[in-house]
Amino acid sequence: MNNDCLFCKIINKEVPSTIVYEDEEVIAFNDIRPAAPIHILVVPKKHIATLVNLEKEDEKIIGQIFTTINKIAKEQGFAEKGFRVIANCGEDGCQEVKHIHFHLLAGKKLGAKIIK
Repeated sequence: MNNDCLFCKIINKEVPSTIVYEDEEVIAFNDIRPAAPIHILVVPKKHIATLVNLEKEDEKIIGQIFTTINKIAKEQGFAEKGFRVIANCGEDGCQEVKHIHFHLLAGKKLGAKIIK
């Protein structure tokens, strides 16, 4: 955990959020600035700053994140219509919080606009 990291604070329940899924390794919560009717952030509980910082040992958690995304999409009823998953990396990739996270967007037909 990183004491200065907003997502670590959400994981530790120091900052309120609307959690839609949680297990021992992954947490998912509604984005506070949604870019779509459904905008959920899926985050590993292990603090990893960017995708560039992933190690071989992190392969399992990345797989679990995508399994979690699938589960959320099915449980919330938008799997059939479709959704988008985005991961921003670094400053030029518009990563605002330095803790890897995946944006899960759904609830409308999504255009080609790139999310920040």
